[in-house]
Amino acid sequence: MKKFCCVVLALLPLTAFAYPIDVQKQLNGMSIDYNAFDTDNDIASIQVNNYGSTDATCKVVFNNGPEAPRTRTVDVPAGKHKNATAKFTRTIIKMRINLSCTPK
Repeated sequence: MKKFCCVVLALLPLTAFAYPIDVQKQLNGMSIDYNAFDTDNDIASIQVNNYGSTDATCKVVFNNGPEAPRTRTVDVPAGKHKNATAKFTRTIIKMRINLSCTPK
């Protein structure tokens, strides 16, 4: 029984798959909200929601640390949402996302 418990406890870290995501935002007074996701162990994504009445252009920079940052630009119409995704070659340990939006 002790061996079985040790095996189960040893396998627990293999099931923990999520990584922390820090989002720094610069919204310039716009009604923008976001949802960040850990899609896979090497893919990060963010959903940008525009609740305002003005179209927005958002620049999203995904930073995984040792790899080069991935930059995505999304145009988010008023009342709509858009997704931005970045794939890395290494497993993500901690994701930092910079979100900056300006009126169109």
